[in-house]
Formats: sequence, C-alpha cells, structure tokens
Amino acid sequence: MKDNSLWTKTPFIILFATISCMLWGSAFPCIKLGYELFDIPNDSSAAQILFGGIRFSISGIMVIIAGSFIQKRVLLPKLKSIPSIILLSLFQTVGQYFFFYIGLARTSGVNASVVEATNTFFTILWACIIFKTEKITFGKIAGCILGFTGVCLIELKGFDLENLHFNFFGDGFILISCLLASFVPSLLKLFSKKEDAFVLSGWQFFIGGLIMIAGALMAGGRMAAPTDSIKAYSLLSYLAFISACAYTLWSLLLKQNDVSRVAIFGFINPVFAFILSAFLLKEIEDAFNLTSMISLVLVCCGIILVYLKKHESVRLL
Repeated sequence: MKDNSLWTKTPFIILFATISCMLWGSAFPCIKLGYELFDIPNDSSAAQILFGGIRFSISGIMVIIAGSFIQKRVLLPKLKSIPSIILLSLFQTVGQYFFFYIGLARTSGVNASVVEATNTFFTILWACIIFKTEKITFGKIAGCILGFTGVCLIELKGFDLENLHFNFFGDGFILISCLLASFVPSLLKLFSKKEDAFVLSGWQFFIGGLIMIAGALMAGGRMAAPTDSIKAYSLLSYLAFISACAYTLWSLLLKQNDVSRVAIFGFINPVFAFILSAFLLKEIEDAFNLTSMISLVLVCCGIILVYLKKHESVRLL
C-alpha cells in the first residue's frame, strides 16, 4: 500500500531516481578507469568478476553499516527472509554481472549499450505480465519506445547500423544479463513488503559479492597491486558507494511506487554514462552535439508519457 511520504511524491521520485541513474551512469567510465589502475586486461573475465565481487561486497558492508546507524540497530535479516535475499542476490549481483562482464569482453561498447537499454522494457513487461502488480497502458508502451529510440540514437550516433553486429557470447550474454536484472525491481517490491529495504540491499550485495569473489578465484582471477594505491582504492570505494547509494534509493522508491514509474528512468542511465564518459575519458566532441541533445529530449518525453495519468485509462492488457 502506498503512503503519503516523500517517496511517493512525483518531484522526489524524479529527484531520487535521477540521482540513482547519475551514479550508475558514472560507474561505466569509472570501471574502465579501475581496470587500468588495477592492470586488469580486457580479455580477463575472471579478474573483472573478481573486481566486481570486491566492489559489491564493500557495497553491502556500506549499506549494512549506514542502515544500522540510521535505524539505531544492527541490521540482520529475518531467518525467513534469507531465501529471498539469496534469490535476489542471484538475479541482481551474481547472475547479472557474471553474464555482463563476460559479454562485455566479447562485444563492442556500442552493441552493449543498446542491448542494455532493453532492461527497462523487460522490467515494465514483467511487472505487468508475470508479477501482475500493474497494467500495460498506452503511456507505458509509448514511453518505452521513445526512451529506447533515444538510447539507440545516442549510442549508434544516428542509427549507424553498420556498427551493430549480434553475437551470442557477447551481445547474447548481455541480453541474458538484462533479462536477469529486469526481474529485480518486481522482486524488490515483493520482498520489501516483509523485509527492510536496507537489509535486502545490503545483504544481497554482500552475499552476491562473496559468491563472485569465490567463483573468480576458482577460475584463476587475480588482481595486481596498483602502483597508485590511493587513487585506485579511492576509485574502488567510490564504485562501492555508487552501488550502495543508488540501489538503496531505488529500492525505497520501488517499495512505495509502481515499478513502471521508477523503472522508466533506466533510460537515463546510458545518457549519463555517455556524457560522464566524455569528461572522464576525454571524449568531449562525441557527447555534445545535436544527436545527443535530441536523444536526451526523446528519453525525457518517454518518461513524461509514462507519468501522464490520462493514459492510465487506456489499458492494453
């Protein structure tokens, strides 16, 4: 049941969802910088998964400590919530990033970004078809189409389809990653009815990170000691903070709102990633042009369509 807290008010939904997406968008260039600082080769999937596992384990610890401080109690999961946390972890952390890191090593960044944008489509469809927590409407479908078009426009630089070539172990694995991740918002909404959002976020990250670390080590994954340890570990800490902060905000929003009202902001992720990469990876000329601006307008229009109440009466399913 929804309440009258700030988490259900449109201005705050937009604010917190945008902050989450901006943080997630900054992760893409920061991960690439992290690979350089820790000397992780592009073809070393095990080392990349190890890097991700360490990041998510630290994220989990951050959420648990912060949540315990805020709520003035040690955040331990209820015994009956442990299966839910493990299931959530297998979808969100382990499954999603296992396929994502392996797939990303075998495809181009252009392909990966476009395929990744399907996550928002899947998320809204599962909420309507499988979990039945809401209905498919014209506004949701039209908003998704506009948002996806905007992402394709910016990533393909005007739909340059010659750069788009599908391969299963690259693009296919990223698509599987999106499918797994798209179940998470509905699972979070379902599980958060019986368990605290901080508990769900913190413990699923911590457990998932440990599973990734164990698997990566068994597969021979190793990370070299960084030459600039202060810079490297500061970046790793920031990446952990990204997951901890963004995912917790996202969880709190999902607990009080329809999945589609939150998930539609996922189309902003590639836009933020594109713009922030321009600054951090020195690709300014690629980011600030007419195509990028049109893309941003399309994404914003897609979000507005999902939020327009007049479409709610036009149910398609």
